[in-house]
This record gives sequence, structure tokens and C-alpha cells, in this order.
Amino acid sequence: MCQLIENEPADIELRTGSEDNAREASSTTETNVLGAVSPSATAITAADIQDVLVAHSWLAAPTGDAAALQEIAREDDAADAMARLQAWLARAAELLAPYAKDGATLEPLLRPIFEYDAAAVLRDGGNQAALAREGAREVIRALANQLLEKGEVDSGSFKEIIDMMKLQVPYRSRDMFHPVRLVLTGRTGEGELDRVILLLDAASKIDFAVPVKTARQRLLEFCAAFD
Repeated sequence: MCQLIENEPADIELRTGSEDNAREASSTTETNVLGAVSPSATAITAADIQDVLVAHSWLAAPTGDAAALQEIAREDDAADAMARLQAWLARAAELLAPYAKDGATLEPLLRPIFEYDAAAVLRDGGNQAALAREGAREVIRALANQLLEKGEVDSGSFKEIIDMMKLQVPYRSRDMFHPVRLVLTGRTGEGELDRVILLLDAASKIDFAVPVKTARQRLLEFCAAFD
């Protein structure tokens, strides 16, 4: 299912779904099911992200500075571990703020980061229908071809992956992004999920209460369940 494929030329140029995914949803005429919120209309902060994580037991509730540092520290330098967490929370707030206005709308964006089960994803009827569409398997093979060659997935590398995929397959818009999002987040969704993808690998380096699977781990798990 996820074996490598050879590059094929493609003549179509479209915007990729990476750093500016809100515009991607517009350019593909898709409707954002969560409702994109203008950055000026929302005030989502790192503290809001942390509150949602604690409420859903994805992050241990801090009981004091020392305890909180010990909870998330992978290294002896607990202060560095806390700095990584705070940087991730700030990045999550920056990426997800256009799509959320409060904790209730943040929760469905954060859940795919901490909860991913490829077998369960493949049992869902809606997901099965998405995978049955023309080109879905080709897109997943192209994703595997690129992702397995990359290191950490961030905004730059994700854009490179999508650009290279466009050289391998002729599919665009929903036909490309739905399989990609399904493999990496467990949902087809809209452009907000592309921003969720950008948070995965950095989150995997932090000792959250629930270990976060990297993009590569999700791909391998999905392919094993799909084959």
C-alpha cells in the first residue's frame, strides 16, 4: 500500500497546505466545518491551550513549579523542558487561533494530536468512503514516498512534501489533502488540520501525559493497518 512510487510530471500549480492553510481552504472551495475565526476576533493564548490539555488529561496539572518541571522533563535540565513546552503552547496558539474562539472550539483541534488509532480510523464508514475515492491510494503512496525521506515535519518540510507530491500525482484540493489529513490526523477535515499536522513532531519531544505519535509513526501505523 505505502511502497515508494516514481516521480511523474505534473502541470498544475496550486497552493500547498502548510503555513497558510486558511487560504488553502478558500482556494479549494472547501468550507471550514469549525468556522475559521479572524485572528483579530479571537484571543487564544498559550494558557488557553494549556487549560484544554489539562482538562482532558493530556498534560498533568501543575501542582507547583518544581512538580510541573519534573512532570515534563526528559532531560536533567528541567528549565529547558519547561521552555520547550511553553514554546509549543505558544506555537499551537498561533497556528490554531484563526480556527478557535474558546476552549470548546480548541478541543477538537487538539484531540487529534493526542489521540490517534489507525485501526479505529479505518473502521469509520466516512473514512472508508474517503479512501475509496479515485486517487486516494496513490496520494497515500506519494505521501509515504516523501515523508519517509524527511526528518521532522514542520511548516517548511510539510510544504516541500506537498510540492513533491504534486510532481507524483495529478490530484489536487480535496482529493490530495483529505487522504493526507486522514493518515496524519485520523480525520479528513479542512485546512485547520494541516496546522495540526505542523504541531505533531514538536509535541512528540515533550513528555505530555499522553505520548504524541510523530507524523512518521502515524504513517507507518496507518499503512500497516491499511495493508
